[in-house]
Amino acid sequence: MEPALLEQLDRLAETRGCNRSEVLRDLTRAEVSRSALDERVPAFAAVTLVYNHHVRELSARLTDIQHGLGESVRSTLHVHLDHDHCLEVIVMRGRADHIREVANQLIGTRGVLQGGAEVVAESTFAHGHAHPHAHAQGEHPPHGHASHDHAHAHAPAPLHVKKRSPARATKRAAKPR
Repeated sequence: MEPALLEQLDRLAETRGCNRSEVLRDLTRAEVSRSALDERVPAFAAVTLVYNHHVRELSARLTDIQHGLGESVRSTLHVHLDHDHCLEVIVMRGRADHIREVANQLIGTRGVLQGGAEVVAESTFAHGHAHPHAHAQGEHPPHGHASHDHAHAHAPAPLHVKKRSPARATKRAAKPR
């Protein structure tokens, strides 16, 4: 490796508070995950959308797209940023190619100001990240459970966040306005 690139790698490791090996492991894992997404593999995604909620029927269009996905949408987080703008984070699970197609559809919806999608192949963490305990079918462990053998960075919970479950969103959409 060129000395200049090695220096940049060392600065990156120092910024992250780790060593060169840990940075290389993380970069390798990310690249392996990215290459796996070229195939039709099981994956998770977090799709973020920032939009002006005054755009005619935009909220309804976004909700309709999500409802059409059924169980692929695992959770939706809706945050009012200011008087005009909302942030929505949609967590999905499904085939990588399908998730990317839907993410592009959501991001490309008229009225969405900015969006992005982080898609992660399930195979990225399926090996080497074993939980020493079993989970019942459909049961998910709390994020902060202490059985992991590595650390996670946790940010404080945001204030004034409204979390909408799919069932509640359906009731809300059914009400006449």
